Amino acid sequence: MASIRAAVIQMTSTDDVAANLDAARALLAEAASSGAQLAGLPENFAYLRREGSPIPCAQTLEGEIVGVLRETARRHRMWIVGGSFPERIAGDSRVWNTSVLVSDAGEIAGVYRKIHLFDVDLRAAGGARHAESSTTAPGKEIVLAPTPFGALGLSICYDLRFPELYRDLAARGARWLAIPSAFTPHTGKDHWEVLLRARAIENQAFVLAPAQCGRHDEARSSYGRSLIIDPWGLVLAQAADRPGVAVADCQLEDQDRIRTSLPALSHRRL
Repeated sequence: MASIRAAVIQMTSTDDVAANLDAARALLAEAASSGAQLAGLPENFAYLRREGSPIPCAQTLEGEIVGVLRETARRHRMWIVGGSFPERIAGDSRVWNTSVLVSDAGEIAGVYRKIHLFDVDLRAAGGARHAESSTTAPGKEIVLAPTPFGALGLSICYDLRFPELYRDLAARGARWLAIPSAFTPHTGKDHWEVLLRARAIENQAFVLAPAQCGRHDEARSSYGRSLIIDPWGLVLAQAADRPGVAVADCQLEDQDRIRTSLPALSHRRL
């Protein structure tokens, strides 16, 4: 049986890039020491600031942030879903919110720029207002990347609410769906696990959902509860309410059995 040990990393990132990168290195090393072949970092793992404030650390794919991911993947011989980071756009004051998949040889295997931006006003329901588009440009391309353990579809946080994205990825052959996030406590308590399990069930895919948790500053906090979910919708691992690593063994044979016995993906008519 092909078994892949996967890890989701939970962080409480701040606006201190150096400290965040040090924390990411340490947690990735912990994942590697547990035998993980694939590990995911959360959205904005290297820099998380108050929503709508300037982003002084935007970088290119050749910058320090991606460099740390590549060096760490190479050192531990582990595939890494690099959460997301602010990618500089030439000639634009905005950034892309970009997730990078790095191979165990330290090579960039996939680059995804967040398509759906978090522009919501939850104040009437006791939450907060968020305007991601004030500093971030939307991506335009769906990204499915090949890996030795099956194709992996990239996405980021608010994308989770748009099932057509994941159905497209599944139709292209995705075995894995990566959803690094920084869900708000207000929405996370009711929607986070429900939506993640739905995406796993309807696409018969493994879901890796590494998340931010706790309070980042006086104005922002995140829900946490990072999850690994199997293609039947069962939670294989869940992080505690603090920074750390959750690990699970994902059986590809189980996924094949599910897709054969309940071939919903081949029954699509619309």
